[in-house]
Amino acid sequence: QVQLVEFGGGLVQAGDSLRLSCAASGFTFSRYVLAWFRQAPGKEREFVAAIGRGGHTYFTDSVKGRFTISRDNAKNTVYLQMNSLKPEDTAVYHCAADSRIIVSSYFRDSAYDFWGQGTQVIVSS
Repeated sequence: QVQLVEFGGGLVQAGDSLRLSCAASGFTFSRYVLAWFRQAPGKEREFVAAIGRGGHTYFTDSVKGRFTISRDNAKNTVYLQMNSLKPEDTAVYHCAADSRIIVSSYFRDSAYDFWGQGTQVIVSS
């Protein structure tokens, strides 16, 4: 049974940092593309970052230079390091995984088969 479980959300102040983790089980982790999406209240879910099987990383423009994504295949875990957080980063963050996705689809949530339940991040000003 495929399972993705996110950890690490919380309430922080603008300028602070947080590291989100997503622990995976039930599939061959190294063969999957991993991504983070977020959904703010009243808004659609949006792409944040993705990391390919070989470690290439991709980010939405609004987080470039502030967020990094990494994976530890030995621990079946993907991380999202978030620095210089802003109030507009407030959202529920979800990790996603897929084994067949191509690079041009990394940004589309509909392209991912597996999702975690999400972890809340609140950034106060």
